[in-house]
Amino acid sequence: MAAGRIEPAELARAQQILAAISRSFEAKVVGQGRLRESLLVGLMTGGHILLESVPGLAKTTAARTVAEAISADFRRIQCTPDLLPSDIVGTQIYDAGQGTFVTRLGPVHANIVLLDEINRSSAKTQSAMLEAMQERQTSIGGQVHPLPAPFLVLATQNPIEQEGTYLLPEAQMDRFMLKDVLDYPTPAEEAEIIRRIDAGVFSPEQKPAAAASLDAVSELQETVRRVYIDPAIVRYIVGLAFVTRNAGQYIDARLAGFIEFGASPRASIAFSQAARAVALLHGRDHVIPEDVKSLAHRVLRHRLILGFEAVAEQVPVETVIDAIVAAVQTP
Repeated sequence: MAAGRIEPAELARAQQILAAISRSFEAKVVGQGRLRESLLVGLMTGGHILLESVPGLAKTTAARTVAEAISADFRRIQCTPDLLPSDIVGTQIYDAGQGTFVTRLGPVHANIVLLDEINRSSAKTQSAMLEAMQERQTSIGGQVHPLPAPFLVLATQNPIEQEGTYLLPEAQMDRFMLKDVLDYPTPAEEAEIIRRIDAGVFSPEQKPAAAASLDAVSELQETVRRVYIDPAIVRYIVGLAFVTRNAGQYIDARLAGFIEFGASPRASIAFSQAARAVALLHGRDHVIPEDVKSLAHRVLRHRLILGFEAVAEQVPVETVIDAIVAAVQTP
């Protein structure tokens, strides 16, 4: 299922790069191990990440830290209802001195772009990101402008303060490879955050040296594509997606009744690509079923559309996902 064999030296090189980036991340971000894994998976696969949490859980710090670790160009866009598409992709400005229009590229033209509170921007502005996320390019004044490589979009959603927000359409949610929901830190982790603030770890003067380069990230991406995934694992992945669309035949009728729409084929693609990255993170040149299972919540939670009954009965989507995973035989 993947061309070429990963040599031991290549595997060791990938582990060295990933360890260096992880050390830079952990030097500034306390805890949040799953977030670190999701960001690294996004970097290695070119997939985009949707993050959901209450304010103050280090989403911006994590994104900026990863960008600094790989010498990447980082941009943060604070989404508001009056944000225009041209504020993101760029626009043409008339230069009176030269008598011509000059193209000014927007902040989306960066390696890592953080769209903070994406659900606060209007539907028109949200749709402006679709071409950038899917086609890796923008169109300004009839001209196509390729985005830099690597390119990673991290969009955040705030589950509280829903007044004045615009829900992301299901079609746009599906374009995010993973959706991660962040938890509050433990008391020990929160105390460590305060200690690091007092020690000046987060001051601008404490910017660490880059742990890797953009070329190293491109090297990781090439290596990930050659991680072996057995046909049995592929059938397992496709089976998970199939059960989401035919849940009534495989899981408890009550839970199956909550599902309005199952996952699209993008879920299977996301499982396949992300599982390769997780395998490489664990030092393996092949995917195992546990890699797929560890991604189930992150791949499916924004792709399973539950009805109002699930909301009324306060049934989390993760409960339905767990039932689906349990219903599919592990190879």
